Amino acid sequence: MPTLTTPENEPHRHRQMAESFGVDAERYDRTRPRYPDALISRLMAASPGPDVLDVGCGTGIEARQIQAAGGRVLGVEPDARMADFARRSGIEVEVATFESWDSAGRVFDAVVAATAWHWVDPVTGAAKAAEALRPGGLLAVFWNAFQLPASVADAYATVYQRVVPDSPFNFQAGRQSLDAYQLMCTKAADGIRAAGGFGEPEQWRFDWEQFYTRDEWLDQLPTTGALTPLPQDKQAEVLEGVGAAVDALGGSFTMRYATVAVTAARTGTT
Repeated sequence: MPTLTTPENEPHRHRQMAESFGVDAERYDRTRPRYPDALISRLMAASPGPDVLDVGCGTGIEARQIQAAGGRVLGVEPDARMADFARRSGIEVEVATFESWDSAGRVFDAVVAATAWHWVDPVTGAAKAAEALRPGGLLAVFWNAFQLPASVADAYATVYQRVVPDSPFNFQAGRQSLDAYQLMCTKAADGIRAAGGFGEPEQWRFDWEQFYTRDEWLDQLPTTGALTPLPQDKQAEVLEGVGAAVDALGGSFTMRYATVAVTAARTGTT
């Protein structure tokens, strides 16, 4: 995964990119990986009740998993196209950034964010989550960190930097994907501590693998932040280079994933 690098290292300030994923919501929902059942089970076990607020719910991937595990989910999503897709799949969604969302006095047993918290101000978001949680409620933010085979990652970096020479993405950091996601976890934990209202954050990790054919990976790749803003001709050039690298591996590969989470319990009695 290439990581977004900016002078202030604050992806949440880049709203245009944060809200670009709805350009093809159907593809996003079809191709993005789900989250491990073990994570969903642990999350629901740690929540004091079934009422869950899903921040940046996207097309509803994790929301549907949480519903299947017995949760009652309300999504908050800034992209109306993604929200519409989630509604069609049975998720109640309100369109807003989390920072501007109005809880209208509602409180929840858990606030979650799946591959979305890096688009939220880490301190403001944690403070907003504390307001939306019942005492003892759970804040859980998590990401699917993946590690491409080295030859595929190198091909992706080479062709992308040729096609988009002024890219804000750091492909060197992205080759150490888990390290990049650990930085996100650290930033999330620091934001929780700074906001107050929570106990000491914990980290969870779940390791798993997924097999991809060439076509399956190339179908998912345009849903990532590095490619969603690109015009079709530039996307096609990047996909051609990545596809050739997968072909050289025999047309398929097994991706190693680590789903990493930061969790914290709401303190207080009110």
